[in-house]
Amino acid sequence: MCEIYAGQNPDRYRPINRSVRIGGHSTSIQLEAAFWVLLDEIAERQGLSTAKFLSTLYDEALEINGTVSNFASLLRTSCLIYLMNSGRQATLQRFEIVAAE
Repeated sequence: MCEIYAGQNPDRYRPINRSVRIGGHSTSIQLEAAFWVLLDEIAERQGLSTAKFLSTLYDEALEINGTVSNFASLLRTSCLIYLMNSGRQATLQRFEIVAAE
């Protein structure tokens, strides 16, 4: 029943920490590798580095909502919105290439 999920490459859900500057402060964000692949792609499509994209997203969320209580969750759900809007599987296939390197 769940083979497609349970049998996925463990590198997809391997946690990765990245240091970034958000709101003028250095911080570390831990996300699963698959989310970093998506965030890199989203940033590239926006013409930004991933660090600049994350900083811009944080600033805009702060302006809209007044606070950002869980930035890692915001990033994960942003990736879901991106995938739902794109309707593509190419990114997941691209991850297989990145994970194999």
